[in-house]
Amino acid sequence: MPEAKNVLEAEKARLISTLRAHSFLTRCREGSVSLQELKFFLVQQGQYSAYFTRYLCAMMANLPSNVEVFELAENLFEELGFAGGEETPHYLLYRNMLADFGLSLESAPPTAATRKLIETMFSCCRDTRASVGLAALCLGAEALVPMMYADIIAGFEAHGMSKDTIRFFHLHVACDDDHAETIENILTEMVEKDKEQLANIIAAGNTLVDARYDFFTAIEQAFSQ
Repeated sequence: MPEAKNVLEAEKARLISTLRAHSFLTRCREGSVSLQELKFFLVQQGQYSAYFTRYLCAMMANLPSNVEVFELAENLFEELGFAGGEETPHYLLYRNMLADFGLSLESAPPTAATRKLIETMFSCCRDTRASVGLAALCLGAEALVPMMYADIIAGFEAHGMSKDTIRFFHLHVACDDDHAETIENILTEMVEKDKEQLANIIAAGNTLVDARYDFFTAIEQAFSQ
């Protein structure tokens, strides 16, 4: 395994550990998080993830060649439901899950931290340095999803929610590892060609995890008053 790959793997593990230490996710794992908090999370997360295809398109516009664009196209096609088969588009799965809980994206306005997370991801993805957008989507999003959603699933299961009800999260625990690996491989190649890219990558990952940490804090604060 190349040195660049080792460094990125270590950074990914550190960021995952940092985020999972947040008390919101800790309480999800313990089964002590309230259902109302989880519902509020669903709306706030939905408001952030509603822009996912636009984050991806903004980042893809800055990639150095069509080779990288084609490698990431599968992710975009899955989100839009164009990957083949009978799979429901991910945005529809999320909308249906919200409806099952009697929620919609209009159920609550975005918190300041949710708006900040959206703005931070857009800022990174629009950066003309392709490594910044790639790092934001990998270290700051896709690489975090399997463990983060596993914790969220545990929180819902503590309230008796079935796998079918929260299918969206189960699906992404299974598929986002592959998405993260695809992006990480591109990042590895970039660092091997230009080691100065590594600092940009690490900085972007930290920036997104900090914003996500604040996102979870805002959810808790909404129920601590």
